[in-house]
Order: sequence, then structure tokens, then C-alpha cells
Amino acid sequence: MDGNINKSAPSKAEKKKGKGKMDARPPGFRFYPTEEELVSFYLRTKLEGHFPDLARVIPVLGLYDLEPWQLPQLAGELCIGDTEQWFFFVPRQESEALGGRPSRTTASGYWKATGSPSHVYSSDNRVIGVKKTMVFYLGKAPKGTKTMWKMNEYRAIGEEISTSSSTTIPKLRHEYTLCRIYITSRSFRAFDRRPFEGVTRDIET
Repeated sequence: MDGNINKSAPSKAEKKKGKGKMDARPPGFRFYPTEEELVSFYLRTKLEGHFPDLARVIPVLGLYDLEPWQLPQLAGELCIGDTEQWFFFVPRQESEALGGRPSRTTASGYWKATGSPSHVYSSDNRVIGVKKTMVFYLGKAPKGTKTMWKMNEYRAIGEEISTSSSTTIPKLRHEYTLCRIYITSRSFRAFDRRPFEGVTRDIET
């Protein structure tokens, strides 16, 4: 038997076909970032402008110009078809840039903050951001009807601070926030099911 077996190089069509298989998401794949990853990588990368293609994963959207049920179809490529959560970068509003408060009112309702803001920690116990949780209400404030739509709004801090300094006030970055939209249910969402080693990093809200 001849040991010198000629193997022809793959054609352009074969390469393209193979590339398509590699780019396709395998069964069971879900975009499943931790809160640390959302702030320390995705939000910080957006703020620094290092990764222009980031919009394919998390698009920029004027979230408060839309109703929450319109948002899933506008999610990034990795969240298309997800039935639990959707992520967006939200640019700072003009009123905010001028020192005012952001408007979280839509045509049919409004987003209302619930609870107190909480810190987001890195794996080495540094404060890297702040999370605010909001609920969507139908109607006009303050007599709106509560819905099952919720949002986690994340802001990164300009300088990462140590949790040992309780008197230090973090300087927040306001150019963009990262928002996670989801629908509450009576069962645990996949986002809430953390690996065991990450349980101590979670913040109760």
C-alpha cells in the first residue's frame, strides 16, 4: 500500500460550509453571563469602545422609547429565541447629560425602581458596579398596574474600589447602562441558578 496518500485541499465551498457549521450555535447553547461578566467585560468594553462588534451580542437601544414586550425581537444574535432574558446597552438620555433625572416612561406605562441599589462584585471582592432593579407598570404613575416585566440596570464605576472602605463613594460611569430585561415567574429562572462556587458573590435584592 502506498504510504504517500494525496489529500486534496478543501475547496472554497467546503471551507464555507465548514465555517457555517462552526458558527452555528450548538443545541442547548444559551447566552449565560454572570453579573461580574456583564459589568467587568461587556459594559466596560462598551464604555471603552474596544470591541465594535459588541452590538451583535448586546445591541444599543433607546429602551424607554419602546414597550417591554417589543424588546425580545430586538435582542442581539445570541439572545434570539431566548424566552427568559434579553440584554441591551442604553445610552445616556439628554436630560441626564444636563444633570436631570432619566425618563423611564413609555407610551403605555413606566418603569419603577424597587428596593435599594446593590453593588456588583468581582471574583476578588472588589466593587465594580451598581445594580438597580425595576418593575414595569401599565398606566400612569402612581396608580399604574404592576406587570411581570422586570429589569436589572447595571452601571460601571469609573474606578474600582475596595469593599473594605465603607466611606468611599464610587464614581459611576453614565455614558451607557447595561439592562437585562426578563419576565418574572414562579419558577427559578436559569439566570438565578448559579454555580455553587459563585453563591457567595450574589447580592440579595
